[in-house]
Amino acid sequence: MSQEAMLEVRDLHTHFFPRRGIVKAVDGVSFSLHRGEVLGLVGESGCGKSVTALSVLQLLPGESARTVGGQVLLDGEDLLLKSKKQMREIRGHRIAMILQDPQTSLNPVFTIGNQLSEILVKDNEKTGGGVLQQAVEALRKVKLAAPETRVRQYPHQLSGGMKQRVVGAIAMSRAPDVLIADEPTTALDVTIQLQYLQLLKELQAETDMAILFITHDFGVIARMCDRVAVMYAGRIVETGPVREVFDNPSHPYTQALIASVPKMKHTETRLHTIEGQPPALSELPEGCRFENRCPYAEDRCRAAYPGTFEVSTQHSASCWRLEPV
Repeated sequence: MSQEAMLEVRDLHTHFFPRRGIVKAVDGVSFSLHRGEVLGLVGESGCGKSVTALSVLQLLPGESARTVGGQVLLDGEDLLLKSKKQMREIRGHRIAMILQDPQTSLNPVFTIGNQLSEILVKDNEKTGGGVLQQAVEALRKVKLAAPETRVRQYPHQLSGGMKQRVVGAIAMSRAPDVLIADEPTTALDVTIQLQYLQLLKELQAETDMAILFITHDFGVIARMCDRVAVMYAGRIVETGPVREVFDNPSHPYTQALIASVPKMKHTETRLHTIEGQPPALSELPEGCRFENRCPYAEDRCRAAYPGTFEVSTQHSASCWRLEPV
């Protein structure tokens, strides 16, 4: 893994603007992603993971959402300063995304070959058979069975696992430097999930691309990622190498998430749960956002949001309990 940061997000703020109030979906997120690295972004549904990814690619929905602050640096260039035309050139070529649901990512009225060819023709003046053959090769690369047949089929003729491989082929067809995978295994059964994760690792080894892997599954994080960033209520609360975070979770939220993973060798009669609910993103508290669910909460937790404190050289967390004495 290179020490060069391919993608660097600095103090990113993305808000939604409903009729009343402001929803701070992403509220000061910072992380870096290096060439050849897999960074896992993990947290409960609604914590801001997908909105962070959409903000990076400037794919926010209409006028209802807007990135209001921060930087998104791709090889030192701020994507937030790029025009729509410039972003169209960057998307797919330098940075690509596997969307969460392949069922809604593919157009039902076009064949798989049509949808892959639309991407490939951007880098190739060939038409007809030349691009179609490239589409077949792209499907073969993601190990989709009978790719010559699949390019002529429509999305409804493919299973969920097949469609997931197709959207992966579309995202990786132009060999991007950075791949954002937004919960790409959620709709897959366990066997296909393992195959798909192994496929991503193999493709990464071939191309040395950087991957931002978004999930809520710590099992996938353990199998797939080099580092992990734990997100809660619009902010990253802990980040570090996967093994360090698993062995020494330092934020109470991370501790609770890991405790919630079933232990196959134990015989608990009741699974661990996290009591309470995350705060509404339109009514965020002044202090720590996990305070109302935290067993260690103190008065200072309610008074002010904690700083980020080092646990080790590469491991840090935002919790007042880690403040040096």
